[in-house]
Amino acid sequence: MTFPAARPLLLAIDLDGTLVEPRMPVHPQVIAAVKRATATGIRATIVTGRMYVGARPFAELLDLDGPIICYQGAVIADARTGRFEREVPLPNAIALRVYHAATEHGYHVQFYRNDHFYVEARDRYTELYARTSGAEPVIVPSLAEAFAGRDSTKVNIVTEPERTPAAFDLLQRTCGSDAYVTRSNPEFVEVLNARVDKGVALRLIAGRYGIPLERTVAIGDSYNDLPLLRVAGFSIAMGSAPESLRAQADAVVADVEGDGVAEAIDRYVLATCAPGTQRGGRGISPSAG
Repeated sequence: MTFPAARPLLLAIDLDGTLVEPRMPVHPQVIAAVKRATATGIRATIVTGRMYVGARPFAELLDLDGPIICYQGAVIADARTGRFEREVPLPNAIALRVYHAATEHGYHVQFYRNDHFYVEARDRYTELYARTSGAEPVIVPSLAEAFAGRDSTKVNIVTEPERTPAAFDLLQRTCGSDAYVTRSNPEFVEVLNARVDKGVALRLIAGRYGIPLERTVAIGDSYNDLPLLRVAGFSIAMGSAPESLRAQADAVVADVEGDGVAEAIDRYVLATCAPGTQRGGRGISPSAG
């Protein structure tokens, strides 16, 4: 069994599908595990595709302070005040390119500005996102007109899970290397500035704290977490993650229903410096006997 090579100092946790099942409460065992970790002096941050307004209740629930990562890394916000310490939006020309390609194929499109999401109609896709994010939509006659000359924090396509692979392929062809296209929740395909992802944001936060990347641990479950897991010193995939993600991780734990985050913290974060462990090889292994 592989363990972190040194005592972790920063724990980065994805939200949907990792810390919590979307639109469901966080399990008490998971809350307790995160608080056990932070009580030892380990810093913790949320790393999510959600808007800040959708991430804030979880930061409060876990008693987090300092920066958290929102919008797939396009925003780093102060957990308590919501102040955007860093925002790298999607340029307007690329956002409009995505908008036209997606609407021509009948997809629902959302733009974002100042931690609000904008849509052209209140339909079942809007309602799904509103329930997930905890935010109310701003309805405009035309996204193209409402954002004329203005960048969007990200662009999100909301559709049926069985249509997301086709939507992802369409937007990758549309954007090429001009944007970062990723899949998060089963219904979402998101387009962001090409210079951002969760891994880039983790590097920035670790650097701000003066924490080497090898002393970071990240936990995720979906395609948008791959950059995060690649950057972290020790990466943990949820059991529900796609095989491609699990193959990249240093460890795999249970899914949300099985309290995988609590398992990850107890087995790989808090146990790293527990009595009866010894350093050797790539990481720390339990002592024999």
